[in-house]
Order: sequence, then C-alpha cells, then structure tokens
Amino acid sequence: MTERRLTHLDAEGNARMVDVSTKDVTVREAVAKGRVMMAAETLRLVIEGKAKKGDVLAVARIAGIMAAKRTHDLIPLCHPLALQSIAVDLSPDAAGPAIEVTATVRVEGKTGVEMEALTAVTVACLTVYDMLKAADRAMRIEAVRLVEKSGGRSGHYRAE
Repeated sequence: MTERRLTHLDAEGNARMVDVSTKDVTVREAVAKGRVMMAAETLRLVIEGKAKKGDVLAVARIAGIMAAKRTHDLIPLCHPLALQSIAVDLSPDAAGPAIEVTATVRVEGKTGVEMEALTAVTVACLTVYDMLKAADRAMRIEAVRLVEKSGGRSGHYRAE
C-alpha cells in the first residue's frame, strides 16, 4: 500500500491551499446525499404544503444551491470555483419518515467539487430542520456522505 500524504499540509505540517496550477482542466462531478429524519406528522406538513414557514422543499433547494456556490467561504483552504451546474433534489420518503436530499455539482476545472456537493446537502438539510423545528425538534440529520465523484487524476469513485 502506498503512503498517502495530506495535500493541505506542507513539509513542516503547516496548513496551505493546494497548488492546482499544474493540474489538467477536466470535467469533474460529485454527488452527495443525506437525509432529515422526522415524525410522520412533520413530513405530512411538508407534503401537504402546510409548514408555517412556507415551501420547505423549495427553500431548502435554493439554500443548498447557494451554499455550494459559497463553499470556499465556509471551508478553509477550498478553492473558489466557477461551478457550471448545481442540482439539489429533495424527496419526501414516507417510509423514513424523512426527506432525502441529493446534490450533484459539476465544474470544468482543476480541482474537484466533492466539498461543494457535501456543503449543498448539509445546508439543505439544515434548512429543512430550521423550517420545521417548531413542529418537530427531534428531527435528525443523518447519513451525509459522498456517493460518487468523477474527473481528475484520482478518477472515478462510487460508494458501495
């Protein structure tokens, strides 16, 4: 097994932004997922459009898109990227009961978009929580994870 080193640390162990200037420009895409678990009654409010703060799914979708665009402001050492595509999908799941969140982010660039996809999912989940907390403070944000990424030197990754 080859030793992997942390790219955000220099030889002395100091934090640094990775130099991507010599990397090739490729199409890079990342897909992340997460979910907000809630009471069945709370999910019913969302499905029936009766949440007091408004359209939970629409607001959370916009929040996720905005968050992906601002990832470099939120996560230290992330590169600012001119993202070409951000899709945030929210799906009610009665069996959960939960709202499933999926974010797909794409860029043609020199560095990946995994952090942007993860940030989009996380902020969309937080927005769902914020909009429904008056009805259900016991909600849980769960299973935020990278499920797929492509492009760049490390190639394709798909979670099992």
